[in-house]
Amino acid sequence: MNDNIISKETSERAILVGLVTPQQNEQKALEYLDELEFLADTAGAVTEKKFLQKLGGPDSRTFVGKGKLDEIRQYVEDNEIGMAIFDDDLTSKQVANIERELKIKILDRTSLILDIFAKRAQTANAKTQVELAQYQYLLPRLTRMWTHLERQRGGIGMRGPGETQIETDRRIILDKISRLKEELRHIDRQKSMQRKNRGKLTRVALVGYTNVGKSTLMNLLSKSDVFAENKLFATLDTTVRKVIIDNLPFLLTDTVGFIRKLPTHLVESFKSTLDEVRDADLLVHVVDISHPNFEEQIEVVNRTLTDVCEGADKPMIMVFNKIDAFSFTPKDADDLTPATRENISLDELKETWMNRMGDDVVFISAKKGINIDELKQKIYEKAKQIHLTRFPYNDFLFQKYDDLEATDENPAEATEE
Repeated sequence: MNDNIISKETSERAILVGLVTPQQNEQKALEYLDELEFLADTAGAVTEKKFLQKLGGPDSRTFVGKGKLDEIRQYVEDNEIGMAIFDDDLTSKQVANIERELKIKILDRTSLILDIFAKRAQTANAKTQVELAQYQYLLPRLTRMWTHLERQRGGIGMRGPGETQIETDRRIILDKISRLKEELRHIDRQKSMQRKNRGKLTRVALVGYTNVGKSTLMNLLSKSDVFAENKLFATLDTTVRKVIIDNLPFLLTDTVGFIRKLPTHLVESFKSTLDEVRDADLLVHVVDISHPNFEEQIEVVNRTLTDVCEGADKPMIMVFNKIDAFSFTPKDADDLTPATRENISLDELKETWMNRMGDDVVFISAKKGINIDELKQKIYEKAKQIHLTRFPYNDFLFQKYDDLEATDENPAEATEE
């Protein structure tokens, strides 16, 4: 893969560049740059400075205006910066023009995510999916990679070698994409057989934004050792574990996290991974309630589930994680301005739209083990309902178990009976 597209170095000093547009105000642009900084940190880069510019839209030549680009170039030269990361996708023309001005490595949000994916992928399935996404990203950016050869005179008998080289590269990449898709179809068939061999056990899938604590919760519920880290996309490979709560066995799946501004083709490359979500009977949507924009993250996940996973209509439990990290700033008594999200306590937040979710919501801390028993009970009740639709003759077993449990809790009542 071209080094201009996929960074292979670590601990590089970087700057971040974003835009304030009519569709994206300054607060939103800063939030996206904060997330981009987290992505850069996950990839191994150190962010030195963030640049924002107000424009009606990205400049077709250099993304930002000439004056802002000159300001960025001066900072890069004065501080020995090695990489600039842009918060939106860049065209090959923009990359070439910006590189010519700044003389450093240029990445956009998608190429940075692809670099993280490449580092995180462990299994053959994940590696194949990442490679496919990389080539799909590269294909439309071939057009201007050979412009230095296209200036030769065209016409009959005078076709320039630049066009020939572009077509050759395009054909090679298309062949590789076709081969990778066939490999994924083969992997899909294998995984489909694996899912069939699991029988009719109830399937529960953990879904959510990246870095909300899904893997930590997976380890807690299944008593397994799934890799968990305070980084974005710590988990790329789907993990499935058999879990038993009380007397009910079911399959629990940990899936790849979602993120804002993630191109559809990149998500589609992970179609086989997301098949676990499609096949799930119950979704456990994990949310980081300590994140200032957790509501937008919920929307991103729900939109992805609807568009790609066809999972929006499945039964779902909303799990608001990291309540131990939740913080707010109480308003002063003489402050008459409307309260914002930062001024609302957790108890007050629970009485908003969350209160209308009834029994389908629970507040926990997977790290501290807070309210985990309540979560297990909710999963148990939902999974039991699904189980009994498939095995109605097992109803007496659940009843017998519940009677025994009640006896253990109230031995005096059992003696009177």
